[in-house]
Amino acid sequence: MLKRSLMAAGAMMCALLGTAAPAFAGATLDAVRQRGQLVCGIHTGVAGFAQPDSRGAWQGLDVDMCRAVAVAIFNDPTKVRFVPLSSSTRFTALGAGEVDVLFRTSTQTMLRDTTLGLRHITTYFYDGHGFMVRADSGVRQARDLRDATICLTQGTTNEQVTADYFRSINVPFRPVLYERLDQIIPALQAGRCDAFGTDASQLAATRSVMPNPRDWNILDERFSKEPYGAYIRRGDDDWYDLVRWTTTALIEAEELGVTRANAEELRRSSTNANVRRLLGVTPELGESLKIDRNWAYNIVRALGNYGEMYERHMGESTPVNLPRGPNRLWTQGGLLYALPMR
Repeated sequence: MLKRSLMAAGAMMCALLGTAAPAFAGATLDAVRQRGQLVCGIHTGVAGFAQPDSRGAWQGLDVDMCRAVAVAIFNDPTKVRFVPLSSSTRFTALGAGEVDVLFRTSTQTMLRDTTLGLRHITTYFYDGHGFMVRADSGVRQARDLRDATICLTQGTTNEQVTADYFRSINVPFRPVLYERLDQIIPALQAGRCDAFGTDASQLAATRSVMPNPRDWNILDERFSKEPYGAYIRRGDDDWYDLVRWTTTALIEAEELGVTRANAEELRRSSTNANVRRLLGVTPELGESLKIDRNWAYNIVRALGNYGEMYERHMGESTPVNLPRGPNRLWTQGGLLYALPMR
């Protein structure tokens, strides 16, 4: 009797697991449409990627990526609710269905892709781990940080990268872990940390909001590959396609020279087949994603192409002032490359 009961309970558990795993499968786009709003996970606050402005409105590259998905679905960049998530809670929140997509300076790694029940999507930003120190510290390379106290953000790849590097050169250091970037900045200013280790873009962002940015140096060395991509839950191919090709469309627009200012004119006059497809003159791209044929045109008109978004949030005219480096187009010596949209 006990054996039969256990077998029945096991069968019921398998059935429950079998139905629970694909609960979101194929349904995210429909759920977003029915809700009338995209829910997007972002950083709790880092200049250039996601940070509220003086009016409390979120701004940044990741924020605009979220808005681009909202435009693709609704033709309205305001139909998105932003959910700030810490490094340690971001993937749990996504897996639990608290957000529809995660655009949050999240490195794409094999174990994240294969063990969390999530999928990462097209790379939209290339970065690498580095260190920032006081300009008067005398530190010129990471090797000089022997016995140093290093601030790190909990739940990031930077924890492992830092530990692996110093172990490889047999240099001891003392890690100090914080959950959020806004906790690290006062720790640096108070001298509780000799250095801050994270991706170079976030080092530049952190330096830009310090009272005296010139007091801080970002070391030239890079110790890892940190390709950022959006994350979604596994099992929803339609949603994967929509987020993937929305990201790609922004890069494709820059490759083709389609900008916020000229998109309307190019849609009327261009004879380039790739431009015509991108801007919805011919409908096949939108039809394949089950959305409006003008989806990519609407995105560029609302937000600009990838290059325009980058310059708006990280370019030379911004406090972050981060050179594009590997985030230039492949035709300009960078790594950004739009897959063929045909």
